[in-house]
Amino acid sequence: MVELQKKYQIGVRRFGIINWVGTYSLFKKEVLRFLTVSGQTLFGPILTSILFLTVISLAIGDQRADVLGVTYIKFLASGLIMMQVIQQSFAHSSSSLMMGKMMGTITDVVHSPLSSSEVVFAITFASAARGVLIASASTLIFIFFIDLSIQNFFLWFIYLFLGGLVMGSLGVIVGLYADKFDQMSTVTNFIIVPLSFLSGTFYSIDRLPDFLKVLSNYNPFFHMIDGFRYSFIVVNTGGFLNHYIRDHCTRFTRSTNPRLEANLAARWRRR
Repeated sequence: MVELQKKYQIGVRRFGIINWVGTYSLFKKEVLRFLTVSGQTLFGPILTSILFLTVISLAIGDQRADVLGVTYIKFLASGLIMMQVIQQSFAHSSSSLMMGKMMGTITDVVHSPLSSSEVVFAITFASAARGVLIASASTLIFIFFIDLSIQNFFLWFIYLFLGGLVMGSLGVIVGLYADKFDQMSTVTNFIIVPLSFLSGTFYSIDRLPDFLKVLSNYNPFFHMIDGFRYSFIVVNTGGFLNHYIRDHCTRFTRSTNPRLEANLAARWRRR
């Protein structure tokens, strides 16, 4: 008994700096959790985006002028994809912690040989994985039906993955501090959803007054949607953060869009 106590000391980690096996197990558990109810967690958001696009296209028809040099349907489709990623990544991490607290299963995570950073890492990456699956399926559907094409896959994945991580992290914070589902719903209904709709999903901020353009630049969801949309239509809509990211990321990638290639070549010649 004494030898066992010397070999296995309480509170001493025996997994190295990071418990990779435990972190992956929790990540796998979170992924399987939303895959088990894929009709609600995956196909529901995809169907919502399709319905938004269908209803708006039928209501407007050909009366809407082009936006930023592309048809309004293509402009709208790219924004709808990212809007669903924002909402669903947040919903996954926040609901995971809330359900754990309500059902008492959070003790399994608390008493596991995982540090707090490892738990957050697993849950946020699972949230990002859910967002990537939703966006990938939605993109394939829109490519087939409305001839939407990815012009820069690197930026498409970067904005998608980082956006999912950011919203997953925000969901963890809300899930930890919320004591009941009503409090979590308050954050969703009065912060997440309004900021999503006011982030340029359905319109270009070029049509807004100057003071509203400035306010839009302080909306983090605008930069997520604007950057993600750029990977499809390769047109800048005015976000100051995305100016910097594009200038430093596009030099390492090649786009299938000739207009972007010409702009990059001209910028490098000036340097």
